[in-house]
Amino acid sequence: MAGFSDPVWLWGLLVIPVLVVAYYYALLKKKQEAMIFSHLAFVKSALGDTKKSRRVHVMFFLAISSIALLFIGLADPHIPLDQSRQGVNVVLAIDDSGSMQATDYQPTRLEAAKHAADILISNLEPDDNAGIVIFESGATTAAYLSPDKDRVRQKLAAISPRPGETAIGDGLALAIDMAQSIPGRKNVIILLSDGSNNAGVVSPDEAVTMAKEAGIQVYTVGIGSAQPVVLGTDWVGTPRVAQIDEAALQSIAENTGGKYFRSVDERTLAEIYAGLNQDIKGEKEETSIKDYCILAALILILLELYLRYGRGRIIP
Repeated sequence: MAGFSDPVWLWGLLVIPVLVVAYYYALLKKKQEAMIFSHLAFVKSALGDTKKSRRVHVMFFLAISSIALLFIGLADPHIPLDQSRQGVNVVLAIDDSGSMQATDYQPTRLEAAKHAADILISNLEPDDNAGIVIFESGATTAAYLSPDKDRVRQKLAAISPRPGETAIGDGLALAIDMAQSIPGRKNVIILLSDGSNNAGVVSPDEAVTMAKEAGIQVYTVGIGSAQPVVLGTDWVGTPRVAQIDEAALQSIAENTGGKYFRSVDERTLAEIYAGLNQDIKGEKEETSIKDYCILAALILILLELYLRYGRGRIIP
């Protein structure tokens, strides 16, 4: 959204209508004074020919336009423009808890998520940084944020499932810290999980608050079938079930300005990642156009001086 960093300078624009009124009042007064005399030569001298009169109007328009542009420039206007990319910090927070061993994604949910993550990392630009956080009962770093995508992909391939519970809040909090480890860039977190938070020190709500304060968007991808999947049985024969909590993942995405994606199969998940990469590239940033306004004002001033003193000038 367009805006101004120092809008107080815009009050200076109030001088423009004052100058316009004064200018036309001066023209009117000049004509009235000229009509008092009957000498034709004096009238012609006072009024001037049409071409010269038009030239005077143009010069006045250039002058007030340059003044307006100077005041607007001093107010430091910003507009959303596509920027040359300075690189993006992309942190993948991957759930590797026991529920990610479910086979509703082939060969497992975790392996499908790793495959899709590999596609995204491969499609990042050379100046982008990638990092990986994994979480189950707690959270740990699998690959530090780095521009070396090949190394990050090697670390990704080495991720294996763990039998723990799911600590989404811990994973997201660690991903937020990692994203901010290289400052001066846009930070994006992509969270892959079945969304069933049941462990950890940091709650998902607390982690969302941290992300909002840091201005970090979190894209969430739900991994899991609509129907519960049986993972096995415990020691007394009770079935262990893996299911997806879409509401939790949707809440994380919506409250951080990101998006939630409901994946269906491995192929769909890969397409979602490709789309996320395009979203990251397509971001617009607020850009100052102060210098352009001042440059335009100087050009108008030079043009006005040329009309006044250059070829066909009014003042000899």
